[in-house]
This record gives sequence, structure tokens and C-alpha cells, in this order.
Amino acid sequence: MLTAVATICAAGVVSPASAQAAPQAWNGRYQMVTYASQKAGTSPASRQKENDFGATFTLSTGCSTAACVATVVDGPAPSNPTIPQPTRYTWNGSEWATTYDWAWDCFLGDGNQKKWSPATSWAFYAPQPDGSLRGTWHTDIAQGPCRGSVVMPVAAFPA
Repeated sequence: MLTAVATICAAGVVSPASAQAAPQAWNGRYQMVTYASQKAGTSPASRQKENDFGATFTLSTGCSTAACVATVVDGPAPSNPTIPQPTRYTWNGSEWATTYDWAWDCFLGDGNQKKWSPATSWAFYAPQPDGSLRGTWHTDIAQGPCRGSVVMPVAAFPA
């Protein structure tokens, strides 16, 4: 089963020109939503019914000559302990992006133990004219009964 907002991650690298192209800092409180009810992909986990989930997080952006990075500075910890902390998103010139390695907790049905499998996730949040951000969260599960991809829409709304 998917865990709390899984955008908790480590930052990528962008060029100085891209960092300067950030339209605005990603600061303040945001309700971040993962639309799990709309998931797709090749993993059997993509076909398991799940409700949308989310939480409110506070982000703070800092820019250097090399990159602009928005960091989650407050909010609930993920229920999956393998998700790196804190969450960091790097501006790539058009959207806030993140990538991280973790262990997917594959749900095998009631009465069965979960199977932990290596996974890599990346998420993209593009600023929208209304002040929200919208994008995609993609996970590749490397092995085990949930092997394959899971893709879900994500959004962040000023709270």
C-alpha cells in the first residue's frame, strides 16, 4: 500500500541558468495531494484500489548560483521509514523536480505480509496560473510481486 505523500526525497542538480529561471520561490504552507484513485502503470500495485491521500507541508526555497531548492521544513513524516528526509525539490527551469530511492511496501492482500522491494521515484510539480502546482509522481519497482511502474497525478495547493 502506498504511504503518506511520497515526495519525500533528495534533490537533483540543475544548471545555473535553469535555477535563475524559477518563476517564483515555493514558500509557505501547501496541501499536497497524491491522486492514488487515478494511478496507472505496469505494476500489479497500479491496479489495487486506493483512495487519494495528502497532507499539509511547509516549504522554504533557497537559491544559490547553482540551483534553487525548495525544502519541506514542516509537515508529517512519511509512514514508510525508507523514504529519505527532508523532502527537497530542485527547479529545472520549468518545474520543481525530485528523485529518490526507497523500498516499496507491496500489499499482498489481507492476511498476507507485505513484501518490501527496491524502488526509485521521481515527481514533478509545475506552477499553474492559479498558484497551485500540478504534476506526476512516477515509481519504478525493481523486483518482487509488485515489480513494474506506478504513475499518479499530484498537486499542491496553497493552504
